[in-house]
Amino acid sequence: MKKELEKTYNPKDIEDRLYSKWEEKKYFHAEVDETKKPFTIVIPPPNITGKLHMGHAFDQTLQDILIRWKRMQGYNALWQPGTDHASIATEVRITDELKKQGIDKRELGREKFLEKAWEWKKEYGGTIVSQLKKLGSSCDWDRERFTMDEGCNEAVTEVFVKMHEKGYIYKGSRIVNWCPVCKTSISDAEVEYEEQAGHLWHIKYPLIEDDGSVSKDKFIEFATTRPETMLGDTAVAVNPDDDRYKAYHGKKVLLPIVNRELPIVEDSYVDMEFGTGVVKITPAHDPNDFEVGKRHNLPEINILNDDATINANGGKFEGMDRYAARDAIVKELDEMGLLVKIEDYSHNVGTHDRCHTTVEPMIKAQWFVKMDELIKPAVKAVKEGEIKLIPPRMDKIYFNWTDNIRDWCISRQLWWGHRIPAYYCDKCGEVVVAKQAPTVCPKCGHTHFTQDPDTLDTWFSSALWPFETLGWPHDTKDLKYFFPTDVLVTGYDIIFFWVIRMIFSSYEHMGTYPFKTVLFHGLIRDSQGRKMSKSLGNGIDPLEVIENYGADALRLTIVTGNAPGNDMRFYNERVENCRNFANKVWNASRFIMMNMKDDAPSAIHQLQPEGLLAEDHWILSRLNSTIKEVTENMDKFELGIAVQKVYDFIWDEFCDWYIEMVKPRLYNSDDASSHEAALWTLQTVLIGALKLLHPYMPFITEEIFCTLQDEEESIMISDWPVYRDEWNYADDERAVELMKEAVRGIRNVRTQMNVSPSRKAKVFVVSENNEILDTFRAGKLFFESLAYASESVCQSDKSGIADDAVSVALANATIYIPFSDLVDIQAEIQRLTKEKEKLEGELVRSKNMLSNEKFLSKAPESKIAEEKAKQEKYQQTYDQITERLSQLKG
Repeated sequence: MKKELEKTYNPKDIEDRLYSKWEEKKYFHAEVDETKKPFTIVIPPPNITGKLHMGHAFDQTLQDILIRWKRMQGYNALWQPGTDHASIATEVRITDELKKQGIDKRELGREKFLEKAWEWKKEYGGTIVSQLKKLGSSCDWDRERFTMDEGCNEAVTEVFVKMHEKGYIYKGSRIVNWCPVCKTSISDAEVEYEEQAGHLWHIKYPLIEDDGSVSKDKFIEFATTRPETMLGDTAVAVNPDDDRYKAYHGKKVLLPIVNRELPIVEDSYVDMEFGTGVVKITPAHDPNDFEVGKRHNLPEINILNDDATINANGGKFEGMDRYAARDAIVKELDEMGLLVKIEDYSHNVGTHDRCHTTVEPMIKAQWFVKMDELIKPAVKAVKEGEIKLIPPRMDKIYFNWTDNIRDWCISRQLWWGHRIPAYYCDKCGEVVVAKQAPTVCPKCGHTHFTQDPDTLDTWFSSALWPFETLGWPHDTKDLKYFFPTDVLVTGYDIIFFWVIRMIFSSYEHMGTYPFKTVLFHGLIRDSQGRKMSKSLGNGIDPLEVIENYGADALRLTIVTGNAPGNDMRFYNERVENCRNFANKVWNASRFIMMNMKDDAPSAIHQLQPEGLLAEDHWILSRLNSTIKEVTENMDKFELGIAVQKVYDFIWDEFCDWYIEMVKPRLYNSDDASSHEAALWTLQTVLIGALKLLHPYMPFITEEIFCTLQDEEESIMISDWPVYRDEWNYADDERAVELMKEAVRGIRNVRTQMNVSPSRKAKVFVVSENNEILDTFRAGKLFFESLAYASESVCQSDKSGIADDAVSVALANATIYIPFSDLVDIQAEIQRLTKEKEKLEGELVRSKNMLSNEKFLSKAPESKIAEEKAKQEKYQQTYDQITERLSQLKG
């Protein structure tokens, strides 16, 4: 019995059902199979705190397109899924939940807090995964990993211990980015710089005379954006080549308020052209000052507590908030006569990308990864093309970061995360880094140790993701077969956080690249081009879009018109257009199925029948070209161009042209051979088009494919279409394109003359080229239907054609349509006469208004201009109608 699609396309009726089918059938699952070539993508693991947003939808859609495409091409395709523990975000979320219950994190204690964290992860950590499934993501969920699962924890510990042994990981006091709200250090990559309106305070420090007295008229002046940090100043610096300060070399100044003597040091770091050419040096609170301090053996005085209040080193300002202390210090300097001036000053200020608090550069004892040697293979890989970044312009951004790389601070003052495997002897303080807690101190023999309380930066574990998810540090079959992976798809905004770290980690631990290609995508912005954010309230919930339009419409919207690395604007109108396209595909498929016989097999495995006509060859040839062009563009990761070609082929060539061309043959049962040829071609082309569309719109294509035929159980495991030389019908393509051009010309003429489609007209095709005439004779059936022709006549000259016939010029041919066939002349004269009389009235009204002095003196300029434009338009139309009436009356 023939199956049929529902009358109306409703994604809610099919999407959940089909996804359940795919999961039950294990279509997403991959196992080692040496007879097949692997293709592997690792998912950028979403945070367990996350809720699906448009960025996820964009990222996931691109990955799913690639994996579905490669699966259809016959690869053993693995899309490795998993989630990230997201140290800071998760700890903040759980801490806030505990606060609502009246529970303080510190009072609860570390062990109890972690119990709560794991409970929270169990309850809410899978939310993002269920949402990804709504989008249609075909990940191998049987392999789902978590960055803090047992295997990943083993990998992280292995790496830390190994790198510590090699000297790549060390603990030291260096300047870190400190978040006073989250109370943890963060890496350079987690600092977002935003322009803020601030001030530049010009301050002067008095010189210390040779006799040790404080000068009353000699000062060193400088400018700063953070006057509160003067409490930690340990020097002022000048450039050794600056002649203005030659006399001050070796001298000292007095630090006001604190009354500490500071040396004047010479350092080439100081820019002589900026400001006064003097810089105050605060080694504990500025990364550049820290380096200057190391060169000159300056003391490092930290003046801040972890919450950015002033500590005991700040004297009388102790306990004050950093900004309150700033105001108090500036006030006191002014009273002392040491504040020269205050300038308004906009500058980039570092903020934490999570909580958007202004970070404080602060000297802290932290764990670091030494980067100078580790980064070299990552630089070489991209320079020599072993790893390809798409688009190529990302190379510059990549190298800018690698060329300026600093040691990576990897310790975080958090409880949720991978705890650092470093143990301190309770007796002598000896540090032991080991996979297991030591039992005896190698230095003093003591048996009691305390583990380092800090956890590792989330990105430390994520850097191992491409190989730890496949079983590393064990030499598993999966690791040998699926690694290195093939493509990483990610946003350009995490190139520093994640991409570069995965690359250098892979070269260090695996000896090779983690992936061959990195496909960067941009951000999805709102319709005004703004970044989506909670503060602007312009976020779009992809789940709402799926609820209203379906996942396929959302997926098509996201990828249409997009190029690698480019941002895109999101418009609801575009989603509606994509939903309309889905309706078009659905209705075209229903039409084809309605014309199939109940017991007829599908065309999927039928041989090409004899008796295909030119239009059949044309659409097969166009499908063939589309297959080639789509595959070539997908090979180049131009997914937006590829899907546009599929869209245009289905909507324009298949639905608007070919289906209309063959309707007369479908409705004519007298010619069985032509009828069957048309049906075979419709089915064949539809199946090919559905396969090309499937990676982009998986649900609707699966539903239609499985309803259309019974031979294959799912489109997602069917073969990707390939170019066929025997379907290259160049002559038939040219012939049909000529007839399409003629139809378009005829329709344009009829539209210009307001001729109803129901009014048929005789059409003459005149050409001295017999091949052209034969083309129109062969396509007579569909040509007459599409051209609204009562009949078509092909001849070599204009004999028998009236002089007033309307013409359409083609290359080497002309189309003529008798004027009287198009227009009822008397009725048209009456219609135009009425229109002319109406326009005469409007012209009189407009002329009177524009000659009225009262109107001209009081009306706004825009209103006057608008009326003049109307009058001009009325006059043009009036002249055209007058000329047309003259022609009709002869």
